[in-house]
Amino acid sequence: MTKRSRLAAVRMVLATGVTGGVAALGHAPFNWPILTLVGLAAAFYLVQRSDHPKQAGLRAWGLGVGYFGVTLSWLVEPFFVDAARHGWMAPFALFFMAAGLALLWGAAAALAHRIASRGLRWVSLALTLAGAELIRGWLFTGFPWGNPGHVWIDTPYAQLASYFGASGLGAATFLVAAMMAQIVASEATTHARFLLVTLGVVLGLGGLAVGVSRAQMPLPADRDVTLRLVQPNAPQHLKWHPDHAYDFVTRQIEFTAADPAPGQPRPDLVIWPETAVPTLLDWTEDLRIEMAEAAQGAPVLFGVQRGDAMQYYNSLALIDPEGQVQATYDKHHLVPFGEYIPLGDWLEQFGISAFASRAGHGYSAGPGARLLETGAAGAALPLICYEAVFPRDIRSAPGRADWMLHATNDAWFGDYSMPFQHLAQARFRAIEFGLPVIRVANTGISAVIDPRGQLRAALALGQAGFLDQPLPGADQPTPYSRHGDMPLAVLITVALCSLLVRRVVKAR
Repeated sequence: MTKRSRLAAVRMVLATGVTGGVAALGHAPFNWPILTLVGLAAAFYLVQRSDHPKQAGLRAWGLGVGYFGVTLSWLVEPFFVDAARHGWMAPFALFFMAAGLALLWGAAAALAHRIASRGLRWVSLALTLAGAELIRGWLFTGFPWGNPGHVWIDTPYAQLASYFGASGLGAATFLVAAMMAQIVASEATTHARFLLVTLGVVLGLGGLAVGVSRAQMPLPADRDVTLRLVQPNAPQHLKWHPDHAYDFVTRQIEFTAADPAPGQPRPDLVIWPETAVPTLLDWTEDLRIEMAEAAQGAPVLFGVQRGDAMQYYNSLALIDPEGQVQATYDKHHLVPFGEYIPLGDWLEQFGISAFASRAGHGYSAGPGARLLETGAAGAALPLICYEAVFPRDIRSAPGRADWMLHATNDAWFGDYSMPFQHLAQARFRAIEFGLPVIRVANTGISAVIDPRGQLRAALALGQAGFLDQPLPGADQPTPYSRHGDMPLAVLITVALCSLLVRRVVKAR
């Protein structure tokens, strides 16, 4: 490769990186989904014009670096909670995360170039990228954050997730963007352009009609149960500080004891966020009695750390009106490097431990998804923080819940984009499973989400307070809740195999 060709390759990777950054603007806090289509389409145009698989892979890798770099920019925030100690790591962490995730997109583009002829590479590119996103949700415990399908949360298209999930919406986004790129490709004939435009319009209007129709269907009646969501708004740098930690506990007790609005009933269940209590569960006997007295007859469900035989868990505990622990749930899908360190026993000798763990050098994983019986509020499926990102964890529950509880502490990640992106994903879980989601967050956004993913009520980011709301009723099980991503995975596999067979036959 000559120096000129190397410079041209670098410029092309930089160009696709820019288009990836534009595509990321469909996510919160910008919420411009049309730019996701435009950015992806521009990048796909460049990728499809590659001369060989390696070139296609490099260009798609640049696309991924730009896309993930902007979408996941909030990853730098935890490093600045203790900036003097960890701040220097922030840019490296963001770059290597974006570059690592982008490798999947690069490999997908290289594969797409290899298995399909030039006229059908737009199809193979959309399919392989959709497949790469499914793999991203599983590889190394999975990290499906930032799927392109998430950009549609505030549109009627979001309702299509009840049929094929947010991953299916992401696949559709790739397909439409690839069609847009092919329409302007120089080798496309007028007839082909007409067919692609027609197909795009049919798919767009058809999806819109289905989404609007589902959104307008009658919702199930609310249950005769009132929940109180408590949001203490504890900044992360003070949350565990010995001079301030119990001030936030006192604030939560005061919110728990507060009288409801005139004419409104007292809550039937009070919910505190993730790690709401800055000590181990075994050491909270006196505090639990105080919490129960404040709740005035209602059970309290709260986030706390739990120790058992030198293992520590990020947990939720349910106490009865006497302050006795009735049930616990231990988070089972932990955040790598945040809540545990891979090869942690070895790295512990060098003083390397997980960011978020306050006990030991990392949390242990619980046994798996389970339902918590909460009394009048029925069976809840608890999801602690990161667990709400994974539809497969919800499908692994031993039965269907009446509602999902998303208890989280997003204070680690600032107030710019991550809390809003996290909320969007919780809303997708409601749509995908036809279940209400009750989201209780330390600094916000705490919210009551109905089975169609709409916000019934919310406490703003950075606001301390509480919210009394009735528990929405559950909708019927959705197709996605029954089948998950398997139909999409089968469709992608069959379609790619068909393209490969077609190319092999033509080559003969």
